[in-house]
Amino acid sequence: MTAIKGARERARGEITAAIKDEARKQLAAEGAAKLSLRAVARELGMVSSALYRYFPSRDDLLTALILDAYNAVGQAAETALAAADARRGRRGGAAAATPAARWTAVCRAVREWALAHPHEYALIYGSPVPGYRAPETTAEPAGRVARALIEVVRDAYAAGALREPDDPLPDAVVGDMLTLVAEQGVELPAGVAARLVGAWAQLFGLVGFELFGQFNRVIEAREEFFEQAVLQLARSVGLPTPAR
Repeated sequence: MTAIKGARERARGEITAAIKDEARKQLAAEGAAKLSLRAVARELGMVSSALYRYFPSRDDLLTALILDAYNAVGQAAETALAAADARRGRRGGAAAATPAARWTAVCRAVREWALAHPHEYALIYGSPVPGYRAPETTAEPAGRVARALIEVVRDAYAAGALREPDDPLPDAVVGDMLTLVAEQGVELPAGVAARLVGAWAQLFGLVGFELFGQFNRVIEAREEFFEQAVLQLARSVGLPTPAR
């Protein structure tokens, strides 16, 4: 009986993966707004009623794709951060790489993932899909990149390596930042948290501009420009960076 159950679970997993793979092809060809369960079923040789047993609605399928995309870019960021520390350890240095190297590793991983998966990136960071409302289940995966950046800044702050901004914040922003750091369970000054949120937004702005063509005929040295820009973001947060 256990063997039969295991076979059924494997079969369901394989069919679910095939449905999502075909849906991603539709994203690339037609965009998220035109994603159709009937079209996915037709391409897979399934009747629509059979596909609905896996994804009851288009929104359920969209949510599954969004969760996969957030988790994939988040995993890329986390893996890059761990790899930066591992490289430093192999060279006989401290347990962690420099703050600037850790920050750059996370940012670089986001860009590389986006360039390799442009349609999935557009799904989560492009235009909202008309009529779709993301459920709360997407919130935790959506924060994985941000939490990797928070880890870099938190560790630098704990080590006394962070330069705190001295410009005052509006009281309303201070309140938002105090709520944010409490929710994340980290100890960071409100000014640092505000700079970090701004840098996080600008990171995705840089990636989006490159991916969606806004840098065409403006920036040709895309990789070099990105590397310099993320170091500027690191400095804006207060992280020490190499001298130019």
